[in-house]
Order: sequence, then C-alpha cells, then structure tokens
Amino acid sequence: MKSIQKYLLLILLAITLNAIAQKQKAKPDGNPVPLIPGYFADPTIIVYNNKFYIYATIDPWGGDSLALWVTSDFKKWERKPLNWPTKALCKSPESTTNMVWAPSVIKGKDGRFHMFVAVGSEVYAGVSDKPEGPWQNVKKDGSPFVKTQVAINVHTIDAEAYLDDNGQAYLYWGSGWEWKNGHCFVGKLNQQMDAFTNTPKDITPPNYFEAPYMLKHKGTYFLMYSQGKCIDSTYKIRYSTSSSPTGPWVEGKHSPVLSTDTALNVIGPGHHTILQYKGKYFIIYHRIAETKSKDLLREICIDELTFNKEGDLNVVNPKNAGLKVLLPLMKQKM
Repeated sequence: MKSIQKYLLLILLAITLNAIAQKQKAKPDGNPVPLIPGYFADPTIIVYNNKFYIYATIDPWGGDSLALWVTSDFKKWERKPLNWPTKALCKSPESTTNMVWAPSVIKGKDGRFHMFVAVGSEVYAGVSDKPEGPWQNVKKDGSPFVKTQVAINVHTIDAEAYLDDNGQAYLYWGSGWEWKNGHCFVGKLNQQMDAFTNTPKDITPPNYFEAPYMLKHKGTYFLMYSQGKCIDSTYKIRYSTSSSPTGPWVEGKHSPVLSTDTALNVIGPGHHTILQYKGKYFIIYHRIAETKSKDLLREICIDELTFNKEGDLNVVNPKNAGLKVLLPLMKQKM
C-alpha cells in the first residue's frame, strides 16, 4: 500500500513539475521592466557624447513641462529638469488647455539641437546648444511654430523632425479630433530649422491617425505612425512607403508592425521613436501600464526593429527585450 502511495505521489509530483515548466516556458522571455522608471509616453531619443537622452510626455496626459532622462549604460538613469518648454511659456490666444506633449529632438546641420513639441494643441519650436538646454523658443515673440488648425479639423500635435541624407530637413505633424479623421502634414525646413521654406501640405497615408515618424532604409522612405485610440488596445503602429519623403504612400505589406499582445501584457503600443545604433534599429514606444489607477498611465519599452531580405519591415514581437540586443552592442568598439 505504501509503495502504491509513494508511486502516486511521484506521478503527482511529475505532473506538477511539468505544469510549472510549461507555464514558465509560456511566459514571455522579454524584460517586463519599462525602459525608464515611472509613467511616461511619446518618447524621442538622441545620442550625444556617448550619452542617451530620452525626452517624453509626463503622464497622465502631460505636465507643465517634459521629462528628460539621461543614461550612458541604460542601467542608471538621471532625470534632468528642462527650462523650456513649459505650459506658462508656450501659449497663445488660441491655445487649448492641453498640456506639454510629444517632443521631437534632433541635431541639425547647424550643429545645434532642435525641439518640436505640442503645447495647448499647437506646435512650438525650440533650439539649444546642448541636449539638456537651456532651450529657447525660435520665435522671439514666444509664438507657436505651427498655429492651431482646428478650423480644418486637424489637431496640431505630434510634430516630428526628420533630416534627410541630402541635408534637407522636414517637419511632420498632425492628428484628428474626437479619435477620428487623422491628418498628417509636412513642410520643408530651412538649415536653421526655424522656418518653413514652402507651404506645408497634407500627405496623410492610409489608416493614419497621429504620431508620424520618418525612417529611411536603402533608399525607401518608411512613414510610420499610430492608429487607434491611445487610451485602449486599439492603438497600434502602422507604416507606409514611398520613394519620396512627401509621398505618395502605399501601406506596407506588414502593417501594422506593432499591435496589442495580451499574452505579453502589451496593451496599446504606439507613438514611437527609432534609435539607430551600430547598424541596428530599435523601436522605443509606450504601452498602457497595468495599474489600478483610473488615469491613463503609460510606460516606455524598447524592442529591436528588423528588415527582411526584400528591405521591408518585419512585424515587431513586443517582448520589451531590446536591451538584450542593445547592451552587447554598447561594449563593441566602432
């Protein structure tokens, strides 16, 4: 009898261990920890003097200023204050109550750093000699770079600067009102990136809502953008391609390239930026955080972005495992 009980216990133990192993095997192998601590959204990143600077919207729904996080190893982060933009310094008679949202920072051909950011549903442009500032509005009168476009049902947010191989700079921006009818505009910038050299035009690609990002790979322009509502699982990243930075656009074969994956606890991934580093591409985006709060709280994640043999984008597996690829690269000499 004892031998039978012992046998049954061994069988039960084997079944239990197998169940645990299967459960562990089914768990995501990515890093569930957000890239930076806290709740932030709409990231942009630059690399300067062996340091990485991430600027982001402060959740919930923006703050009086932006967040700036700095690291040299993606392990230790330092948060630095920014003197500009602020809600107080960026307002016009047409400003809405919306806070400081969605920065884009880029180093221009003039050697200076340029920021485009939405405040009060208008786009402001700033310039600085250093990534951490001090920053100042390129408009001496403190006015917005792109004024409100509510009259044509365009939400003037989510500006993104792009510098092409030939030195021409562009600014993309635009969203829709009441979660519908998103529009994307683009204008050419001068070398100082403080004025348009043409009249911006609507170049809205298929299934676009907001958050444009331009990426060029082997001569093809990839306009990436978000579709859906940033408050729920419908938010995702799509892309279209063209032989020109201003279109016309054909939606990509693998669009959407990043979507909700409940098995990986990735809800509403979107509004991304791209880090190009030592021949690799990394997509840095926000997802909705799992909290008990009723507020919209998002966290920033990183994954590798890859291309197939035909030069098209591959769908991203949102495991938040980009650091597994990035950190070994940082140890390699150029």
